[in-house]
Amino acid sequence: MANFGVLCFLALVISLIALNQNVVEATFPENVYFTWGADQAKIYGNGDDLELLLTNYSGSGIQSDHAYLFGSIEMLIKLVPGNSAGTVTAYYLSSTGDKHDEIDFEFLGNQSRQPYTVHTNIFAQGLGGKEQQFKLWFDPTADYHNYTIHWNPSEIVWFIDDIPIRAFRNYESQGIAYPNKQGMWLYSSLWNADNWCTQGGRVKIDWSCAPFVAGFRNFRPRACQWYGTDSIYQCSATTSYNWWTFPEYTQLSYSQVGQMNWVRDNYMIYNYCTDYQRFNWNMPPECNLGQY
Repeated sequence: MANFGVLCFLALVISLIALNQNVVEATFPENVYFTWGADQAKIYGNGDDLELLLTNYSGSGIQSDHAYLFGSIEMLIKLVPGNSAGTVTAYYLSSTGDKHDEIDFEFLGNQSRQPYTVHTNIFAQGLGGKEQQFKLWFDPTADYHNYTIHWNPSEIVWFIDDIPIRAFRNYESQGIAYPNKQGMWLYSSLWNADNWCTQGGRVKIDWSCAPFVAGFRNFRPRACQWYGTDSIYQCSATTSYNWWTFPEYTQLSYSQVGQMNWVRDNYMIYNYCTDYQRFNWNMPPECNLGQY
């Protein structure tokens, strides 16, 4: 009986540790810290709301307290209104080092009444160059919208308001790098990129419109916390608490594929997999493989 009690206690401890990896904390102060520009950014609304500012003095940015390996990273974002040309609002996951992994949402500003460009990219072991860009089917400055990065051992999916816009499958077995062995932190920032972001840098920031303000709300990291290399197995194991490994999350459903095709048919403006001149017709191997 004593041994049985010890085993039960150990099982409880292990379960609590596992569940703690998936805890959704409630506020920005519990999840992030300012990496720069803290003097012109603010957290308010009981900690659920964040504003990042850009002026001709500085931009601003945050980083999550924890790194993650697999799960869903969600954020409600309201982009800079009006003439946002030259500004970039970034929201992405990244590890560190020369061979870093990264999964990007970047929102490229534009002149008033012109649509934002949503720039997506992925890096694995330091190799990127997998850009896809979209326009949006709504005004992203009028209200908050949900931007989610879902990432598991099988695939990465970029969602906007629960609509998938892009997927990248794990073809590591075929020699294609996939981000699955490094924890990544969440970063968000608002910064001056007028040397390239709006019409290739031809349209500069109009500083008379400053301060530029982007709003963030309800950061929800429903993900496995990274505790070092042991997490490579722990976060990818097919277990009851690693919900992102469940079969329904390993591939898009029929209806999700339909949604994605609608977005890509109507709102995609750049796809590296069709930029034949860029690659001199020697296309990246994943471009010939199904992604969803």
